[in-house]
Amino acid sequence: MSTRIEVVADPVRDRCLLTTGHLAPRQLPGRPGVVRVALVAAGALLLAGDDVRIEVVVAGAVRLEILETAGTVAYGMRGGTARWDVDIRLTDGASLQWYAEPFVVAADADVTRTTTAHLTTGCTAELRESLVLGRHGEQGGTLRTTTRAWLDDEPLLAEDLDLSPTTRTGWAVLGPHRCLDTLTTLGFRLPTAPDTLQLEGTGSISRCLVSEQHQSALNPPAVECHTAEQGVGHT
Repeated sequence: MSTRIEVVADPVRDRCLLTTGHLAPRQLPGRPGVVRVALVAAGALLLAGDDVRIEVVVAGAVRLEILETAGTVAYGMRGGTARWDVDIRLTDGASLQWYAEPFVVAADADVTRTTTAHLTTGCTAELRESLVLGRHGEQGGTLRTTTRAWLDDEPLLAEDLDLSPTTRTGWAVLGPHRCLDTLTTLGFRLPTAPDTLQLEGTGSISRCLVSEQHQSALNPPAVECHTAEQGVGHT
């Protein structure tokens, strides 16, 4: 069963429907116009054969903030594999902020991780993804990531990363580093900076490569609202 967070703006009280899958969503207190939801593991994660799916649907002028209570470790899988898929749909001026905790791929793990986002004009998303290849002192396993985003059915972002051990040490990927910290914005842009890529469309990607996750200087700003622009871009 999928973990599902569905939020609908309402002039009296924003509605929030939560469904538990591999992760259990729990609503937290929030200020008016903001719905805060924590994600808690409903069991041991991430193991061989796990197929984690998270669906996020937000409609209307409301801001959803997703918090993770702890990082996730993909453990050694002895030849098995696991998936972690996120599907995001924002409509009618909705906003999403999700600063994920570290996703650690231990030795002998093999994980495919996908993020798909569909936004309509006026919506914004701010997504932080912290990938750590291996626990301290070990070489991490295999991780492949796919990211696709659309704004009004027009492609905004298309990116595939092969972070398998034989590929990620290339100078154009991670080099000697084992931690990739990324902030992606859709529907608005981050300020121009040396470590920030501006998409052709309305969005940005800011990245930091470090050997230890705590060394990352990537500190996403708290963003309350943005004016979306239209456009298309790829990396």
